[in-house]
Amino acid sequence: MILAAIINYNREYNKMMKELNYLANQVAQGKCDRRAFLARAVTLGVSSVAANSLLSSSVLAAGVKKGGHLKAGLAGGESTNSLDPASFLGHVPENFGRMWGDTLVEVSRIGEIESRLAESIEPSADAKTWNFRIRKGIEFHNGKTLTAEDVLQTMQRHSGDETKSGALGIMRGIESMKADGNTFSVTLTSPNADLPYLLTDNHLIIQPNGGFDAPDAGIGTGPYKIAFNEPGIRHGGEKFSNYWDDSRGHADQIELIVLNDATARTAALQSGQVHMINRVDPKIADLMANAPGISVKSVSGRGHYVFVMHTDTEPFNNNDLRLALKYAIDREEMVDKVLRGYGSVGNDMPVNGAYPLFSDDIEQRTYDPDKAKFHFKKSGYDGPVTLRTANSAFSGAIDSAQLFQQSAAKAGITVDVKREPDDGYWSEVWNKQPFCASYWSGRPVQDQMYSIAYLSSADWNDTRYNDPKFDKLLFEARGELDEVKRIAMYREMGLLIRDEGGLILPMFNDFIAAVSDEVGGYEDDPNGELMGGHALSKTWLA
Repeated sequence: MILAAIINYNREYNKMMKELNYLANQVAQGKCDRRAFLARAVTLGVSSVAANSLLSSSVLAAGVKKGGHLKAGLAGGESTNSLDPASFLGHVPENFGRMWGDTLVEVSRIGEIESRLAESIEPSADAKTWNFRIRKGIEFHNGKTLTAEDVLQTMQRHSGDETKSGALGIMRGIESMKADGNTFSVTLTSPNADLPYLLTDNHLIIQPNGGFDAPDAGIGTGPYKIAFNEPGIRHGGEKFSNYWDDSRGHADQIELIVLNDATARTAALQSGQVHMINRVDPKIADLMANAPGISVKSVSGRGHYVFVMHTDTEPFNNNDLRLALKYAIDREEMVDKVLRGYGSVGNDMPVNGAYPLFSDDIEQRTYDPDKAKFHFKKSGYDGPVTLRTANSAFSGAIDSAQLFQQSAAKAGITVDVKREPDDGYWSEVWNKQPFCASYWSGRPVQDQMYSIAYLSSADWNDTRYNDPKFDKLLFEARGELDEVKRIAMYREMGLLIRDEGGLILPMFNDFIAAVSDEVGGYEDDPNGELMGGHALSKTWLA
């Protein structure tokens, strides 16, 4: 009887999968509505995750379609944005940069290193010297052929003494660099098995002559040449006919429209003005998922929403005051009311279980008004603190700041919330004002996250954290080949930031996008919003 039951189960399962595969192919060919497919899948007892995975595979199998004008509505753009990769700050310049430029390597959806302009990577046995063989025959948009010398000069521009590059932190630790034929070589002051991950940074777009001649010219080797560039309004590209990678650049034109207002982004997608949007407000994500012709894409990962304090500026140079504010925030309430299930609780350190070598035994900090009162009194400070925020800081930033204000009041701490304009927030508030809301997309490995934002010499050290012990641990961890010891070192670094740094990290956010059913090839990618910034080059109009 058991054998008969198994045979019957297999027969029914195969029948169900045959029906679902047929319907998925119909959707891929535009002959069936996606909602009807998902409704039938649920009726048959298939989870929405499995159904969407099947549908995605069918759409990809149906084949790439070329041509058309693909548009995205994005939050994270300002009138002050520049095409100089060293200055990239915010999702719009970063996404647009991935359209016109390439890096040596990238991180795949599953966390592996993918070769891009470097066709091969050869480390020395001690991981101290790395050789990157540069692909031949790749052309810049100005007609110049890519060479290893262009790579060398790019890296030199981002690591020089006068640079203001956001990649400066990860370039520390390089002893020397050279170009020899079509090979670019890096020698480190100490071994680092994670070097290829560090070089995936979106600031390190390879430019002709390293960008020394014209850093903001927007000339790269990417799938799209710049057609127009109107900072704070829109950016566009036209397909580069000599692009080297057939798997990207399917549309004839791409366009990024700056829509910092969440309501405006949603309306643009629903009206067909754009084909995809980033930063869907969690409050309306479920509602949008039920809208005709729209799919909501949510993927968890390393992104986090934060409030940052400058540890070198009064009154935040007092660690007791910083601890008071950390205990005065109700993380669980914030995750419930702001993220609404699209994220998880943070612990005042910028890494979580999505990172390799993460220690999951660190005690979770919780809302504790009594401890907040204790540290506030011990700090000797009795005035208000001003928290600056804006809609563009992150989805739900205004609501989050107000919740923080309310929970802190119960501990006797006055938090004055000051709402700043969206335009100019990233150039005039973030990394300049001593207490503000911000976000990070995270990085593939802990070394990169810590190097770019917490190393004392990093240009993007937005908490002004300066601890020689932390810096020493960071550099020592790079060369530590014993995984157990390396985990312990990263654990200690995380605790230093949590207990002594200027970071208040209440929550890790999911990346929530909404995409028109007219778009094919969209895949979840935990590396960042909109397929890690590659959606416009990897998808197509189905």
